[in-house]
Amino acid sequence: MSGLSGKASIVGIGATDFSKDSGRSELRLAAEAVNLALADAGLTPAEVDGLVSFTMDTNTETAVARAVGIPELKFFSRIHYGGGAACATIQQAALAVSSGVADVVVAYRAFNERSGHRFGQVDSGLVNQVNSSGADYAFSYPHGLSTPAGSVAMMARRYMHQYGATSEDFGRIAVADRKHAATNPNAFFYGKPITLEDHQNSRFIAEPLHLLDCCQESDGGIAIVVVSAERAKDLKQKPVSIAAAAQGSGKDQYTMMSYYRDDLACIPEMELVGNQLWDQSGLRPDDMDMAVLYDHFTPYVLMQLEDLGFCKRGEAKDFVREPGALEIGGKLPLNTHGGQLGEAYIHGMNGIAEGVRQIRGTSVNQVAGAQQVLVTAGTGVPTSGLVLTA
Repeated sequence: MSGLSGKASIVGIGATDFSKDSGRSELRLAAEAVNLALADAGLTPAEVDGLVSFTMDTNTETAVARAVGIPELKFFSRIHYGGGAACATIQQAALAVSSGVADVVVAYRAFNERSGHRFGQVDSGLVNQVNSSGADYAFSYPHGLSTPAGSVAMMARRYMHQYGATSEDFGRIAVADRKHAATNPNAFFYGKPITLEDHQNSRFIAEPLHLLDCCQESDGGIAIVVVSAERAKDLKQKPVSIAAAAQGSGKDQYTMMSYYRDDLACIPEMELVGNQLWDQSGLRPDDMDMAVLYDHFTPYVLMQLEDLGFCKRGEAKDFVREPGALEIGGKLPLNTHGGQLGEAYIHGMNGIAEGVRQIRGTSVNQVAGAQQVLVTAGTGVPTSGLVLTA
């Protein structure tokens, strides 16, 4: 087990409502989420001395501090690569509190990603950047690879060809997520489960990806409070221990378009993250009571099952075909909040919150006796992951 394992805990989670039109600024969403998380932890803004977010968040740490009433900051940090940053924000917070650099660190993410700037649409500004990222995108945009769905479709097609997976196998992820969302009052698709037939009949976005293979575009905010394990003992909520936290970037890594690798039907950076998580925590895939796997596109969930060691290469299709495998009572309950397909797309931060609820025993789709939970961040980009324990 690593030196970080068990030295920091999550003690507060906060979330705004999830919608397609929040009607308020991204700064207000961030402030609401942070205040809710602090109230959940039984802490005040005056006790916060650290903030962590994504480079993509429009809300600076100083602006959030002013809006919430945090007087001073000893630590502030931002993680790049979109959704790949989610679990890494918690890693940064854990490193800060366990080393004594800060006492109370809040990780946050807030955006109007449906009513404002939509990540799923073509963004010519990416290729016009005068930097290394602009140069990277310049290789793909002239060929029409100008949306996340288009980028993932290429990988999905190769995965299907190499391992015999089908569109129906991708659909099983969507069906399981939506089943869980249907019983989650906070989910955008509350009360709206889907069938595999619904998935297959939904229109193509970028073949082989159907509409229901693609995550939502959502408005909302999430915040998570991290303190040292010692301080967590005296706070309001049952502490959730950070047993492992890791980041990873693989060989020939690009952002969404790592097409120059020898094998396109896997996610090397997630395998790297997984290996670190198991080494740090001393746990294995079979020890996990449930998992929150980043589900912006369903094919990447199957690849993650393989990269993280839940099954061998090419066997995820068989894993998910077992009836009820991904549901409560199955061999690996998955995304019990509904995931980004069913609850909301908040760059994976809502998945971390669900992992906390599962260990607290307060999830609306509670896995009985959940004590050990895996959470992953965005795929197709440099990524991160967590193992959370009671």
